[in-house]
Order: sequence, then structure tokens, then C-alpha cells
Amino acid sequence: MNQAYQVRLDAFEGPLDLLLHLINKYEIDIYDIPMAELTKQYMDYIHTMQRLELNIASEYLVMASTLVAIKSQMLLPKQEMEEESEEYMEDPREELMERLIEYRKYKEAASRLKEKEEGANQIFTRAPSIFKELKQEKKPVTPGNVSVYDMLNALGKMFERKKWNTPLDTKVSRSEIPIEERMTDVLKMVKKSKNGIAFDQLFPYPSRTHVVVTFMALLELMKAREVYCKQEKHFEALYVYCMEA
Repeated sequence: MNQAYQVRLDAFEGPLDLLLHLINKYEIDIYDIPMAELTKQYMDYIHTMQRLELNIASEYLVMASTLVAIKSQMLLPKQEMEEESEEYMEDPREELMERLIEYRKYKEAASRLKEKEEGANQIFTRAPSIFKELKQEKKPVTPGNVSVYDMLNALGKMFERKKWNTPLDTKVSRSEIPIEERMTDVLKMVKKSKNGIAFDQLFPYPSRTHVVVTFMALLELMKAREVYCKQEKHFEALYVYCMEA
């Protein structure tokens, strides 16, 4: 019996983080959210996670049902209010908008604090010393501009392009690929490509185990500052590069 290769990824920060990512990516007005479009994009991510059999936290599924409920309310015909009535028609999106605005404030504050911490970590004081043979300049680290959600979106698009609509595992198999081994393989592939390697090329086999482990290996390499992903513009292809030493 082929057991599902399930894994929980800590890189996902929560449903509000995903929604805020979508709002920024699609340049959505947070005060006038098009629920049909936002719900569709959010569900695309959830379906990709489910297809990979990632262990999705229940909060993602709760948010999915919340979005569907709000979308349904928005589709209902609005009842005409009598002119004498002073009853306030509450916008079904109001609570979601307030949560997103509040979350964005905390996220921006956390980002500023992180920048200050990183700046403080670069300040060192010590007595003067003479270095003769250890004089070595480090090249600046090349930053990436791609989030885990961009990578997940790229996976979903790859499934569509490669027509992997049937179950990813076509044969009963118990072989498991160690993440460390896959990290080594991915790093070799990236280093061979001086101009970067296309994201899709890291996933040559329609195997769920292979796709999930490769995805995790790539995240670990990015975390270790071995590689970085770059996307010139929104919706364009992702490329993986070797981090400059």
C-alpha cells in the first residue's frame, strides 16, 4: 500500500499572510476586495497544497470556508431598504478587511524591527588587530525576491503546463528520497547553470515524493543561503541561482 508522503512546512506563516501576498501580487485594493477573484486565487493555492499532500493547517481550510461564505453573501441580491429605515447594511467583507489591515500593520512593524536587528548585528567593537594573511573581502550576498507562495504558485502552473492531471504516483513505490541527498542534487544542477536554471527543470519526474522532496530541498537551500529564486516580474517564470560567495 502506497502511503501518502505528507509533510508540514513551517515556511507558510498562515492564511492571512497568504491573503496579503495575493492582495499585493494582484494589486488588489484592501478596502474594496473583489471576493470572487481573491477566493479563486486562494483556492488555487490550497488545491496545489492538497495535490502535494502537504499537511495543511486547519486554519487555512477555515479561511477557505470563510472566503466562500463571504463570496456567497456578495452574490445574493441586495434587498432595497426603505428610505425611512436607518438600518446599516454591513459589508460582508468588513471583518476580513479589518483583520488584514491589522495583520499588515504587525507584519510591517516586524519587518522594521528585523531590519534594525540585522543592522545591529553588523556592529562589532574590539581592540585594533593586525591581519596579514587573513585579509579577504567577501562579495555582497545577492538577495532573492521570491516568497514561498510564489514558488507554490509556480508549482501549480507547472502542473498545468506539464498536464500532470492524473495522480502523480502511477506505481506503488516505497522508495523515499532523503532531503539531504536531493539538496546535493539540486545544488549541483544550479551550479552547472551559470545563468540560472528554470524552476520547472528541477522537477523532471511526475512523482509526488520527488516533487515534494525537491520543493523542500529547495527551501532548505534558500534558508542556508546556498541558492536564491528570482522573478523579473509578477507572473513570469522563476529562475534559481547559486548564491554569490
